Amino acid sequence: MAELVLSAFLGVLFEKLASATVRNIARYKGVDVKIKKWRRSLNQIHGVLADASQKEITSAPVKRWLNDLQHLAYDIDDVLDGWVTEAMHPEYTNDSEGITSKVRKLIPSCCTNITQSSSMHGKLDGISTKLQELLEEKVNLGLRVEEGPRSKDKNRRLQTSMFDASSIVGRQAEKEALVNKLLDGESCGQSFSIVPIVGMGGVGKTTLARLVYNEKQVQDHFQLKAWVCVSDDFDSFAISKVIFQSVTGENKDFADLNLLQVALRDHLREKRFLLVLDDVWSENFQDWETLVGPFHACGSGSKIIMTTRKNHLLKKLGQDHLNQLENLSHDDAMSLVALYALGVNNFDSHLSLKTYGEGIVKKCNGLPLAVIAIGRLLRTKKDEEDSWKEVLDSEIWKLPVESEIVPALKLSYHDLSATLKQLFAYCSLFPKDFLFDKEELVLLWMAEGFFPSDSIEQNLGHEFFEELLSRSFFQHAPNHESLFVMHDLMNDLATSVATEFSLRLDNEPEKNIRMEMLEKYRHLSFVREEYVTYKKFEAFERAKSLRTFLATSVGEVDNWRCFNLSNKILSDLLPELPLLRVLCLSDFYITEVPESIGTLRHLRYLNLSRTSISHLPEKVCTLYNLQTLILFGCSFLTKLPNNFLKLKNLRHLDVRNTRLLFQMLLGIGELKSLHISLSKIDIGGESGMEIAKLKDFKNLCGKISIVGMDKVQNANYAREANFSHKRLSELELVWNDELYDSRNERLEKEVLDELKPCNDKLIQLEIRSYGGLEFPNWVGDPLFLHLKHVSIRGCKRCTSLPPLGQLQSLKKLFVEGLHGVEVICVGGRNGQGLCFHACKSLK
Repeated sequence: MAELVLSAFLGVLFEKLASATVRNIARYKGVDVKIKKWRRSLNQIHGVLADASQKEITSAPVKRWLNDLQHLAYDIDDVLDGWVTEAMHPEYTNDSEGITSKVRKLIPSCCTNITQSSSMHGKLDGISTKLQELLEEKVNLGLRVEEGPRSKDKNRRLQTSMFDASSIVGRQAEKEALVNKLLDGESCGQSFSIVPIVGMGGVGKTTLARLVYNEKQVQDHFQLKAWVCVSDDFDSFAISKVIFQSVTGENKDFADLNLLQVALRDHLREKRFLLVLDDVWSENFQDWETLVGPFHACGSGSKIIMTTRKNHLLKKLGQDHLNQLENLSHDDAMSLVALYALGVNNFDSHLSLKTYGEGIVKKCNGLPLAVIAIGRLLRTKKDEEDSWKEVLDSEIWKLPVESEIVPALKLSYHDLSATLKQLFAYCSLFPKDFLFDKEELVLLWMAEGFFPSDSIEQNLGHEFFEELLSRSFFQHAPNHESLFVMHDLMNDLATSVATEFSLRLDNEPEKNIRMEMLEKYRHLSFVREEYVTYKKFEAFERAKSLRTFLATSVGEVDNWRCFNLSNKILSDLLPELPLLRVLCLSDFYITEVPESIGTLRHLRYLNLSRTSISHLPEKVCTLYNLQTLILFGCSFLTKLPNNFLKLKNLRHLDVRNTRLLFQMLLGIGELKSLHISLSKIDIGGESGMEIAKLKDFKNLCGKISIVGMDKVQNANYAREANFSHKRLSELELVWNDELYDSRNERLEKEVLDELKPCNDKLIQLEIRSYGGLEFPNWVGDPLFLHLKHVSIRGCKRCTSLPPLGQLQSLKKLFVEGLHGVEVICVGGRNGQGLCFHACKSLK
């Protein structure tokens, strides 16, 4: 965690200490001299951090010194944040006044003398004393200022990944053997047979399974296929439901496992079926018997690929001769590191680096995950011989192995910049097999203050995420093109580096909570359960320094799942955690938010999505630091607090799938920096003027559905909405499906023409019951580079389709009910237009 302090956290602190706001507050509190001393002391410490970050690898005292420094940095930040938050209070501020006047009003004349506030005096003195101790200990540890530039650029930011993460070297023999087993019709007298892939973490079991799963011969051979990530929790109901959805394309709710499995059996009957059960940990034979009940109806030759690190269950199932998936051969490992580091298949054109490559491959022991991680680490140093030598000679290789964490992965972590280390360590809060949404994770990072305030922008967070992805700290989730996962070993690594600052409760009764650390933990997460009781968190009333209280889940959360949270946690525990910056209670059955929420004055992120609240208390409007408020899926929510506009720092509001009407949200447009996610806008007035009011939502984002488009009587109203600047990912435009005579074909085309969204974000477009004869030019425009899904339905008067073939990323096209189409002109991706006649009942 050394460089987590190095420039990431201290960088934020230096900015705050130097700000005019803090300087003026300190002056009026009479502690400006003390604050100046803090800045000088921290500057002296900052100079030796680069040296300390190297020495902590082998020196426990240096590591302890760095951890103590980070705890102190948190304490300083809490004090400064409290001051700045007080200065935001409207009782003391007026937008027309300068900061000096604001601060003067903030401090009553009777209290400007710091000696009259003994608690603050003691807190500040304690910080000063600890700073002095750290300065003295710095000398005793022999830490020094590093002179000259370091050999590697610790702050580089990679914009994109150079290579395809799915590139695979070797495994040809293993792939052929598995394909032959899958195509073999023998099932030992049963409907299905098991094809195991067994091996240690990071050896490439999942990669090999994907390789054969997508092989054309395999695709053609099996009638139905499904892929399920199982992991620790062998939940027969959840697994069966994923399989059902995969083979039917339906998302049905079932009252119990029996009904689900009966339906699944009926769909599988006499069909040749391929199932991948990835990452199986269970050893329970009864669980297995329950799961495979419906599979006995499958057609002969059905197969189940099981990837696992453990062979106990397989042996119980009669799999006596199991071959472990071996590490890569030396030659294949050399090719793999060359591919990821140099972009070529061998070292023939980089002979000076070959010796170092051989040494690195030997230390990685042929483990693909480790080889890829090191390759990605080195890829910006193609011909930097010193950098390759530095990696080979690193002290990290000599450390004792913690659990299964490979030294190569630690080396990749150590090479990260300070900020990236901090962001990665934060991910220790999420359980194994958690599905990461990039947008949500970036909002959490921002709320925790991991970026300096002058650069708190989602784009910066996205760049950081993309770099972690490019270095294999994240991977794309199978079956979820927009979600990501973290390999188990990477999760272990994050947990090991964040252990003193973060705690994750995984519903494990034997979880070892260091009670003496409760007062120091800064971040806490827990996995949702059917009933989360107060007893689980009773001890955390002592955890006064907590900044994060985060509810998480493993995998996807089904809509039918019900999670209950003790009211005592809301009413008694949360008010005892005054420094919270992140509070996530999504998916719990919560009907009311207590007024005490207003005491969490440091709060930046509040997620109450998919709860049963009907309103928010007015006290929410006193959370002046609040940046993100997520109310998605609160299906009973009918209103926002009266003083909502007091939330001047609110940047992200998600009210999709709530009962809030568009008219209720119009005033929110006054919050100029607000990014708002709506799900539906219903044009209700006779003239359709409401659509023009979208101009106030300058940062409308995400998915939006506009219903009642036929009521827009003037194209100027649509022009005023300024859609060309709205960076939407999904857009649905819906007209009335009745083509009455008053519908104006020319007007509807003009209106649609004015609703062209920004082209750099749009992924999905749906147009329903549009009454024009043709589509405007922007529909099918090749500048929409990311548009993947297009649906055009019920546009009965249209005589031609737009040139959708020009869309480079188009994957799914749904066209239905265009009865007037006689000629379809589809612009080809090579610039050539294709035209052909269509039947009247085009679907």
